[in-house]
Amino acid sequence: MSQWYFSYGGQQSGPFDAPQAAQHARSNPNGHAWREGMAEWLPIGQIPELSGAGAVTGAPPPAINLPGADVIDYEIRGHEMQFVEVELDPGESAVAEAGAMMYKDEAVEMKTIFGDGNQTGGFMDKLLGAGKRLLTGESLFMTVFTHNGHGKAHVAFGAPYPGNILPVDLDDVGGTLICQKDSFLCAAKGVQIGIFFQRKILTGLFGGEGFIMQKLDGDGLVFVHAGGTLVERELQAGETLHVDTGCIVAFTKTVDFDIQQVGGIKSALFGGEGIFFARLRGPGRIWLQSLPFSRLAGRMLAAAPQQGGSKGEGSVLGGLGNLLDGDNY
Repeated sequence: MSQWYFSYGGQQSGPFDAPQAAQHARSNPNGHAWREGMAEWLPIGQIPELSGAGAVTGAPPPAINLPGADVIDYEIRGHEMQFVEVELDPGESAVAEAGAMMYKDEAVEMKTIFGDGNQTGGFMDKLLGAGKRLLTGESLFMTVFTHNGHGKAHVAFGAPYPGNILPVDLDDVGGTLICQKDSFLCAAKGVQIGIFFQRKILTGLFGGEGFIMQKLDGDGLVFVHAGGTLVERELQAGETLHVDTGCIVAFTKTVDFDIQQVGGIKSALFGGEGIFFARLRGPGRIWLQSLPFSRLAGRMLAAAPQQGGSKGEGSVLGGLGNLLDGDNY
């Protein structure tokens, strides 16, 4: 018998058997539900097995996340070093991290704003949004690109290091995406960019790169960057995957994220994988990267001549070869 799971505003409950699920849907119709065999979470009112139990029928329940994001077209170009070109209609906007722009048409106005790009609310709301970004290590400011001319206009945003750009429609993932704090590249105007704190003390203290992550809410397109090769996995209910914390790019809000210790003392000290790894438990979708920026930066720093690294990696003469190659500084 299939087990049912329910989600209300990002809070998951379950599993329930069929009679329990019917009763739960009757009492709480304005949410999303999922069971094994379903491709994605659906509003309860759209599921015949549950809507017959007295849940809302007809039109789907109201969106559970922030509505109103601009609808934008895009094209991702390149292979190892990708960039995304966003096509804007008159009045449409895209929001991006400061410094992410590659090029833009003359009709696209660039405006630097304080906070997370959501300019609704008063000054305190904007200040709170900026404070959240500061906690994730990002700039206090973001840049909004608005098409103020006629016809179509384009603006492009480049990836900061080799990898892949992942487009995600928040409507397809329940309105919320949790991503690594430095992976967000750009989004349609109207998407709220906040922070996702780990609630468990162990996760907070030892989560490393996964301690404070970004939370993207809304109903529009977002673009995140993954280093190296991008891997997408669909975790079934109860399915668990152990991942290096730096290799997590993003996951849906239904995925349970926690930190777990690596084996025994010997493995932790000499295994080279750190003391803790991330535990991701389904149901939900996850995206992983093969080359976290911290790993790339660490290798580059270790190889730098100022740090004692070798410039002649293939030379059997080692340091003596460096003296003879004529490239000394």
